[in-house]
Amino acid sequence: MAAAAMLLGTSFAYAQSGISRGDKDFMEDIAHANLAEVASGRMALEKSQNEQVKQFAQKMIDDHTKAEAELQQLADAKGVKLPTEPSVAQKTKAATLKPLTGETFDKQYIKHAGVGDHENAHKLLAKVQTKAKDTDLRAYADKTIKAVDEHLDMAKQLEQQIVKK
Repeated sequence: MAAAAMLLGTSFAYAQSGISRGDKDFMEDIAHANLAEVASGRMALEKSQNEQVKQFAQKMIDDHTKAEAELQQLADAKGVKLPTEPSVAQKTKAATLKPLTGETFDKQYIKHAGVGDHENAHKLLAKVQTKAKDTDLRAYADKTIKAVDEHLDMAKQLEQQIVKK
């Protein structure tokens, strides 16, 4: 009975805020992406000896922390509880970076967290722009995709300098 009330309460919260299950899922996916970028950026600050990689990592930490705070505000307004850590898949991917050092770490960080993750984030936000029902969530995606594209361009430039040398 209590579980049913909880389910009804959750459904009521969605109905009250007008947020759909799909939009809630989008918000959770975006949160996971932001949290993964912050975590991998922190790892890069600790492990990298390359000043360009460290600058990129710090920008990822700063920008994705800000984007996550904005998403949290939106989620709070919509009655959505966001995850507080990267997904299991993202943690697994990060675990493959952990034992790496030096130039090997830098190359893999830029290739995966820099280019790959931002390509995925762009696809996710583009999908949110067209598929989300909530206008506030679509506006968040419109704003955030610009920063993600900037990060992707930066990562591709770094990749040219670091990975492909």
